[in-house]
Amino acid sequence: MASHNLAHIKIDDLDIIGYSIAGEETVVAMPQLDVCFDIGKAPDQIIPVNHVLLTHGHMDHSAGFAYYLSHRNFCGQAAGTILAPENLLPAIRDIIDGWTRLDGNQLPANLVGVKPGDEFQIKPNLFARVFPTKHSRGSVGYTIIEKRKKLKAEFAGLTGPQIVELKKKGAEIDNPLELPIVTYLGDTQFVDFSQLNYITESKILIAECTFYIDEHAERAHAGRHMHIGEFVQLINKLNNQHIVITHTTQRTPMRDIRRILKDQIPPDKYSRLILLMDRNS
Repeated sequence: MASHNLAHIKIDDLDIIGYSIAGEETVVAMPQLDVCFDIGKAPDQIIPVNHVLLTHGHMDHSAGFAYYLSHRNFCGQAAGTILAPENLLPAIRDIIDGWTRLDGNQLPANLVGVKPGDEFQIKPNLFARVFPTKHSRGSVGYTIIEKRKKLKAEFAGLTGPQIVELKKKGAEIDNPLELPIVTYLGDTQFVDFSQLNYITESKILIAECTFYIDEHAERAHAGRHMHIGEFVQLINKLNNQHIVITHTTQRTPMRDIRRILKDQIPPDKYSRLILLMDRNS
């Protein structure tokens, strides 16, 4: 039996499974891409995913990483890879060492410290690109990018043997092509992410919108979270085909969140929205 009742969204050939309530737990996995953004309390369903991409160290986003590593080891799986802001690695190692002493078994782990501008290879043609967010010290977001090569136009009419011959001579016959698949912002205040083309053009944007009531604007600012006004400003500058909203607050009922979104977001953008935790959608 699964440990969590996770939300499940399907966008074309990609599944998004997760749970995200502000202050309680956030975990969002995309199994086909082999990534899990944040890990929450490590639900059983995400244990097979090989890469955990932590955005920051707050417990509702990161508490389960030791269990994730331990359960993979218990099931005979290879050590999981955890990407995390590099300033968090000493504390993560301390926690792993502490659990090793408590549990009596070593927790195998591949720990990778990241900073804005870094890239990490997930699969042969799939990369996680790191960018800064505005939440806690060192907090980051991730864009998963597929990298391809496209034959230059001037070589389009050549035969296979002719192309091989050019390659032998060291000719550059391809142009690099980047296809941003999904961007995960994690927790963040408003940042003008439209200045980063790979975020603007990501097919899927997974973004927090925590607060929806006017009276909660100062609370959003104090916690460095997104308020509906900032969220509208953000998505109006981006070209994403699908927008998944995470980190909703229990302070506002889901029916009210749906109504506020419909009232404040232009119809062409509203039609692209999916509330991760809306069980009625």
